[in-house]
Amino acid sequence: MVPRYSRPAMTAIWEPEAKFRIWFEIEAHATDALAELGVVPKSAAKALWAWWATNPVIDVAAIDAIEAVTKHDVIAFLTWVAEQVGDEARFMHQGMTSSDVLDTCLAVQLARASDILMADLDALLEAIERRAMEHKYTPTIGRSHGIHGEPTTFGLKLAQAYAEFDRCRARLKAARAEIATCAISGAIGTFANIDPRVEAHVAKKLGLALEPVSTQVIPRDRHAMYFATLGVIASSVERLATEVRHLQRTEVLEAEEYFSPGQKGSSAMPHKRNPVLTENLTGLARVVRAAAIPAMENVALWHERDISHSSVERFFGPDATITLDFALARLTGVIDKLLIYPERMQKNLDKMGGLVHSQRVLLALTQAGVNREDAYRLVQRNAMQVWESDGALSLLELLKADAEVTAALSPQDIEEKFNLDYHFKHVDTIFARVFG
Repeated sequence: MVPRYSRPAMTAIWEPEAKFRIWFEIEAHATDALAELGVVPKSAAKALWAWWATNPVIDVAAIDAIEAVTKHDVIAFLTWVAEQVGDEARFMHQGMTSSDVLDTCLAVQLARASDILMADLDALLEAIERRAMEHKYTPTIGRSHGIHGEPTTFGLKLAQAYAEFDRCRARLKAARAEIATCAISGAIGTFANIDPRVEAHVAKKLGLALEPVSTQVIPRDRHAMYFATLGVIASSVERLATEVRHLQRTEVLEAEEYFSPGQKGSSAMPHKRNPVLTENLTGLARVVRAAAIPAMENVALWHERDISHSSVERFFGPDATITLDFALARLTGVIDKLLIYPERMQKNLDKMGGLVHSQRVLLALTQAGVNREDAYRLVQRNAMQVWESDGALSLLELLKADAEVTAALSPQDIEEKFNLDYHFKHVDTIFARVFG
C-alpha cells in the first residue's frame, strides 16, 4: 500500500487493528453459538462480549511480540485476548482451525472493500452520464486505427464508457456475492469438532453466505474470479484514461484534463499541460491487473490445504482494492472536470476535406446501379487526391467534377451525402439503450 495512491476508508479495512477486530467478532460469535449448543459455558461468551463492550484498544504491537515467539498469528491473537479476558477465554476457538478465522475475515474484508468500490462506480457512472447528456449531440470524429473514420458525437463516446462501467458494476456485484462466504468447519473442513450450526450463526452475524465445502480453506477459485473482476475494471479505467490522453495530444486537443491555477506541467517547459492524471491511471491499472495471475495460481493448493496462497494474498488483497478505489475516484474527478472543446472537434472533423463522408457516396453509387468495385474505385481515386493534399482539396468538389460519378449521381445527390446530421439520427436510440 502506497499512501500517495490510497484513500482512508479503503485503507482502514486492511489495517491490522481492523483485521483483529474482525477476528474477535468471528471468535465471539462462534463462542455464542457453542454456548447455545451447550458445548461451552454461556459465561464464556458473556465474558468475551463484556470485555469487548469496554471498547478495548487492540494492542497490535503486543500481538506482534507474541507472534515473534509463536510464529503463528492466530495463536498470538488468541493468547493476547486470553490475557485480557481471563480464564473464560480458554473456550474460544473450540473445534476451530486458523483458516476458519483467516478466510472468513478475508471474506468480510473483501465484501466491505466491494461496497466501497460499488460506491466508487456509482459516482463514476453519474459523472459519465452527466457529461454524456451535456454532449449528446456534440459532433466529433470517430477514429479507427487512430485514423479519421466517420462522424460520431462526444456523447456517444461517453455513452460507450457508461455502458462498459455499468457492466463492470454488475460483474463486481456478482464477484462480491461469490467472495462473501463463511467457513467455520474445523480441521480439514469436516465439522468433526464443531457443529455446522456454529458456522451458520457466524455467517448470519457477519452477513456472509455459507461455504458449501471449505476443505479447511475457502476454495481459491472464488478469489481468482474476484481479483480477475478487479482486473477487468482496471482495464476499463485504462481504456477511458487512454482515450482522454489521446484527445489531449497537441495535434488533437479535443478534450483535456482540468489544469488548476498554480499547477505546473513541466520543470523545464513552462508551457506544458500534460495528461498526468490519466497517465497515472494507466499505470495504476497495471498494478490492479497484476493481482489476477497470482490469484489464479493460488487456486491449486495441495490436497485439502496449504498456505502457499497466504503470503500472496497479504500483498494483493490490500493493494488491488486500495489501488482500484483510488483509481476510480481519480477517474471520476477527471471526467467531472474534463475540459471539452467542441470547436476543436468540428475543426478536426473538417480537416480532411470531407473524407469522412466517403462511405455514403460509395453506398449511393451502388444504389444507383454502379458495381461495388467500380463505385469503390471512383470514390477512392478522388479521396486519395484529398488525402495527399492534406485536406486542401474538397472531396465534394472533386466528386462533382468527376464525370463517371455524376453519370450516376446528380450534384444535388452528392451534396446530400455530405450532411453531418445524417450520422446522428440514431443517437436517441443508443442513449435509450444505455441510459434507459
